Amino acid sequence: AANTMTGIASLGGRAVFLGKVCDDALGARFGESLNAADVRHAVPRVNGGSPTASSIIAVTPDGQRSMNTYLGACREMAPEDVDGAEIAAAKILYIEGYLWDAEAAKQASRKAIKAAKEAGAQVALTLSDSFCVGRFRDEFLELIHHDLDIVFANEDEAKSLFETEELDLVIERLKAWGGLAAITRSEKGSIVVKGEALHTVPAAPVAKVVDTTGAGDLYAAGFLFGLARGKGLADCARLGSLAAAEVISHYGARPETSLKELAVKAGLI
Repeated sequence: AANTMTGIASLGGRAVFLGKVCDDALGARFGESLNAADVRHAVPRVNGGSPTASSIIAVTPDGQRSMNTYLGACREMAPEDVDGAEIAAAKILYIEGYLWDAEAAKQASRKAIKAAKEAGAQVALTLSDSFCVGRFRDEFLELIHHDLDIVFANEDEAKSLFETEELDLVIERLKAWGGLAAITRSEKGSIVVKGEALHTVPAAPVAKVVDTTGAGDLYAAGFLFGLARGKGLADCARLGSLAAAEVISHYGARPETSLKELAVKAGLI
């Protein structure tokens, strides 16, 4: 989610990140990186408890990545870390499915959802990972039908959610739901479903895929930015594809080129 917020800021949007880090060297660097990206980190660093999370990522020559992650302090996000006023000031609340792995973080997410709904904000969830979907399928489906306005997933996650290998069946289930869903399909682009409306948007061109880390995060950034600015759904997906294409063209999960400049050049903003 922090990567997504930096993408929104790079496009010229306003973003706040809520997530727990420890008052250690990594926590300080994390906060500095968000400040440098013009993203406000709304949860103070804490003393004691687990150290700040970290991840070692191995990238193969074809750009695919394998992650060895220590979740650390981020698993200790709790309801008291959620400021309802911060949520109420936003147009869209974006939540990671990974937070369902820890009970306190799950309850923090539910508190944030309640605050967003009371303030009239939209609520978005990224399914995060197919294994995460497998662990919490019933809860995610309940969220979709009762609390969510927007769902992000890659094709594998969406198929896992509905327990099918048929993409057409996934689309029919999403149409029946009636909310807004964005399904990413790597080099095949993305599919956006909103009720009976269906948009198929190609991936943005990339000269060379270097590292796919953060592709989904940045797709969500472009899409959410476009949505908050009142863009049509196809253009939201194009902004998402543009942001994803930038981040996979280099190592690292955050943009190195101004996404706003790229979007202006592409005629998307």
